[in-house]
Amino acid sequence: MRPQVVILAAGQGKRMNSDLPKVLHPLAGKPLIAHVVAAARAIDAEQICIVHGHGGDLVQAALSGEDLAYALQSPQRGTGHALQQALPKLTKAPLTLVLYGDVPLVHPETLEDLLKAAGKGAAILTAELDDPTGYGRILRSKAGRNKAGRVTGIVEQKDASAAQRRISEINSGIMVLPTARLAKWLSQIKNKNAQKEYYLTDIIALAVKDRVPVTGLKAEDAGEIQGVNSRAQLAQLERTYQWLQASELLDAGVTLVDPLRFDLRGTLHCGRDVQIDINCVFEGEIVLRDNVSIGAHCILKNVRIDAGTRIEPFSHIDGAQIGAHCRIGPYARIRPGTHLGAEVHVGNFVEIKASDVGDGSKANHLSYVGDASVGRNVNIGAGTITCNYDGAAKHRTVIEDDVHIGSDVQLVAPVRVARGSTVGAGTTLWKDIPPGGLAINPKTQEYRAGWQRPRKAAKRK
Repeated sequence: MRPQVVILAAGQGKRMNSDLPKVLHPLAGKPLIAHVVAAARAIDAEQICIVHGHGGDLVQAALSGEDLAYALQSPQRGTGHALQQALPKLTKAPLTLVLYGDVPLVHPETLEDLLKAAGKGAAILTAELDDPTGYGRILRSKAGRNKAGRVTGIVEQKDASAAQRRISEINSGIMVLPTARLAKWLSQIKNKNAQKEYYLTDIIALAVKDRVPVTGLKAEDAGEIQGVNSRAQLAQLERTYQWLQASELLDAGVTLVDPLRFDLRGTLHCGRDVQIDINCVFEGEIVLRDNVSIGAHCILKNVRIDAGTRIEPFSHIDGAQIGAHCRIGPYARIRPGTHLGAEVHVGNFVEIKASDVGDGSKANHLSYVGDASVGRNVNIGAGTITCNYDGAAKHRTVIEDDVHIGSDVQLVAPVRVARGSTVGAGTTLWKDIPPGGLAINPKTQEYRAGWQRPRKAAKRK
């Protein structure tokens, strides 16, 4: 039986002190709620309904392209009131799973276990915390030795007695409920509490009253139920998430010099014996083949790097494919649309954009190569640039195999440098040149004996 999912995401998040809805604040490079939607997708939900309120237009825009239903909660009168707004959108799926847009780390496997635990009744996800302050406490019936009792209710922190506040098992808010009973139960919830809100947690007592069994499933990792209410909590959650990603990579055989200084904001696929130094950021879809080494402080986005390539520190690579046994950086910038062959060297302060560079070619110092096709075994000297933009359109430079380009050369596109040619230092090239020759701009050098440089006037004391 496929469940349906309702994600509660209407809160303003006042403690975030932000104009951005809380659920749109980023975790690992994407909105909090996007992580929750991904978890719902992973359990093959029949439908996903988002209950939005504050900044609802922004929430829908952020999730555009997703096949989602939406329900508006305005004003916001608590979680029970929020689910009530979703009732007209619900399908006939027998079970409804309630998730929260600011609780992004719950595992799909945990949600599957919770659905199984519910059976034809209800189930709530709980956790044991050393410090349960701020969370609703789980109330259970008495049970025999080594067996937990049935859940009989949930009491919120502000409404709990002193004895109830000593309970360490807390409510995550995530629950599975029988869809057919929701309308009745939601109509019976009252707002007789400190917050004057309609608590979804009150449904549990109503389920018990109707003799519907309620199972409490404890999360193996309490980190799964961590929510976000402040910038500090968001920062803590970011490190929790990154540690989880780092741990998986370490288990897979990747060397992380310091797992606490590692940021993954997408998907990272690694071959054997990959090494990653400190403070690297990975965004989008990244593939690192065997024996790739990433130096410190690099940023890689939507990149494929083939075996044996070394990326030196402080390099930025975006939307590029890097061949095997290349040497990139330090301080190199490889921009989208670039394809580098095998054994290519790109040195310090070199930028390459929308270009193909053949095997064995080198640009080792202070150069810009844009909108170019560079052949094999080409040497591009320091200070060389392709002048690819005329103010209205981009033009392409073609440099064929075995070309040697001296320092401080300007290649004014469109232009072709034929195979085996040499371009002398300081040349501005705006015409195609044939193979095997030398292109230079003739220059006259003068010498003036005894010439004195201008000097600043002496300051008066």
